[in-house]
Amino acid sequence: MKSKFGHKIRNLRGKQKLLLRELAPLLEMDTAQLSKIERGERQAKKETVLKIAKILNVNSDELVTLWLADQICEVVKDEKNALLAMMVAEESVKYLKK
Repeated sequence: MKSKFGHKIRNLRGKQKLLLRELAPLLEMDTAQLSKIERGERQAKKETVLKIAKILNVNSDELVTLWLADQICEVVKDEKNALLAMMVAEESVKYLKK
């Protein structure tokens, strides 16, 4: 599965002409870890997502949304009733937000 969050940060980093080896130390991680996050082979922590948004000067809500979506997909990807379960969860979230 391709990581929407990883793809987004790779694009943002590229637009700002930042190399992996330049961004990784700012996030207090090594280049290999950041590369795995971009490829969707490793999940970032929420704190890291927020740091990335600040460093790359982008809206943190957008990055957090993509990060959450990737996490949800990882959990349900092999489930037959994944879409139905997500619809039920959506209703629960709507109810809890009231």
